[in-house]
Parts: sequence; C-alpha cells; structure tokens
Amino acid sequence: MSSAEDPRLELSEQILKLKQERRAVILAHNYQLGEVQDIADFVGDSLELSRRATEVEADVIVFCGVLFMAETAKVLNPERTVLIPDPRAGCPMCDMAPVEEVRKRKAELPGVPVVAYVNTTAAVKAEADVCCTSANAVKVVNSLPDERILFLPDRNLGHWVQRHTDKEILLWDGYCPTHQRILTQQIRALKQEHPGAALIVHPECTPDVIEIADAVLSTGQMVRWVKETEAEEIIVGTEVGMIHRLKKEAPGKRFIPISKLTTCPDMKRITLEKVLWALQDMQHPVEVPDEIAARGRRSIERMLEMV
Repeated sequence: MSSAEDPRLELSEQILKLKQERRAVILAHNYQLGEVQDIADFVGDSLELSRRATEVEADVIVFCGVLFMAETAKVLNPERTVLIPDPRAGCPMCDMAPVEEVRKRKAELPGVPVVAYVNTTAAVKAEADVCCTSANAVKVVNSLPDERILFLPDRNLGHWVQRHTDKEILLWDGYCPTHQRILTQQIRALKQEHPGAALIVHPECTPDVIEIADAVLSTGQMVRWVKETEAEEIIVGTEVGMIHRLKKEAPGKRFIPISKLTTCPDMKRITLEKVLWALQDMQHPVEVPDEIAARGRRSIERMLEMV
C-alpha cells in the first residue's frame, strides 16, 4: 500500500525524513502506542532507555514516553536537545512524591539513604542517593551498605524489594493507578478460561497479584522471558501497550491482557502526529535547571555503575 493510500504510512515517512534532517533519534517506551513503537529507533523499559540515552549519537532526542523519562534523558544529555511530543504526558505515581515532601522525610531520617525509582521528577532524583528501575531495584538496594533504606515512591515495588533483601525498607505511599487496577479476581477468571497459560506481572502490581504470578518482571525482562518460555499462552499483567512489543518479539505465542482497562492515559497521549509536529517545529524541549541536573545525574549514574 502506498503512502497516498495510507495516511499513517505517509506520517511515518515524513517523520523518518525529518528525523534525518534534524539528526534526531526517537526513543520509545514499551507502553507507547504500537504505531509510535514502530517508528522508534529504540524501544525499551526505563533501564534500557536510560542506558541508550547515554549512547546516542544525535543532536536531538525525541522521547516518546512520559515527562520524567524525558527529563532523565536531558539530565544525561545536557548538551543535546530533548523533545517530548506532548508535555502533558505525566505520571500520577511521580506526582505522589513531591520534592518538598521528600526533603521533609529525609530530614526526619538523617543518615538513611534514599533510593528513588526512576518514576520521579528530576528534582526528587537530585535528593536521592541512587536511582533504580523495576529491573534493578533489588540489586541497587542490596548493593548499599546501609541496613535501612527510604524507598520511593512506589510502595508495591518496595514490597517486592523487601521480599529479596534483609534490609529494612521504609516505604513511600505511592503507586501506579494502572497497575493498581489489576485484580486477583480478574486473573483467576482468566486462569479458568486459559488453564495452561503462564502469568507474568510487573512489580508495580499489588502484593496479592505478585503472590500468584509465575514470574515478576520489568517490561524489558518480559521480552526476554517470553522468548525463552515453553508456554504458548501468556497472561500479561502490565500496561496493555506491552502486548504490541511482545507479539513482535514472540510472534508464535498468544498474549492475553488481564484487562483492557490497564491502559495508562498519559503514555497514550503521544501519537504519530505529535511526533511529527515535535520534529517539524522542534517543540516541547525539556529543560532541567543545571544545579538539579548535576545532582540528579549523580544518582542516575550511580545506578548505571551498579548494574
């Protein structure tokens, strides 16, 4: 089908042409719309994207994800232009840890190191001792010599870490609304319909969901797991955008979302049109104040050195 017959194909072609002209690279998270994933130079989870952001050879990074991810790319690439196609693409969990509250809690816990999930603002990362992602949170926490850790903002990921460490994890009361909507009742119903199916879930899910999973994995780990498993049917407990990636990586297997309601509205704000407009007008550049960027960079780089 020609681009004249398919408007989406024409949009993709325009994006690729502009990308070359701007010397740009497009990074996309696994939860993005399928059409956005398909035009990206690299698709990955937060850890993979953090690493890739330090390796790109481009003048411009177009970050298709939510704002804290684009901020992280800017912190790691202060000399490059980082664009986010829709600056309204936020993260409710991120908003649950405002920097003023984090500073207050730190003052109450002198000497206790702060491990900040990457789902935090650049200002909060600047207050942290080290960052982590869902893929490496356990490793990061266990690498610290301290016996008490303030972990923020995701209480569910913190519970998962607590299962794999002897340290005392002081939890922040944040959570991902999308993963919070995944319920054990839904899973049990799906298990009855698909008795041989494996169940994989993200560690942002609640502890009772994690308890009945066959594997608890970051989205990057999910990609590797589905390629290696013998299971032909897999129930997927994370944001539904992940299904698009898994189908491409393991086309012979069937992937079943726990619910079509596990959709992150912020991740879905970015469309092909907005990627095109971002490149056309160099719009929505991400800026992080130098002092915050310098301190935030230390906590991110410390994480990257650990894993």
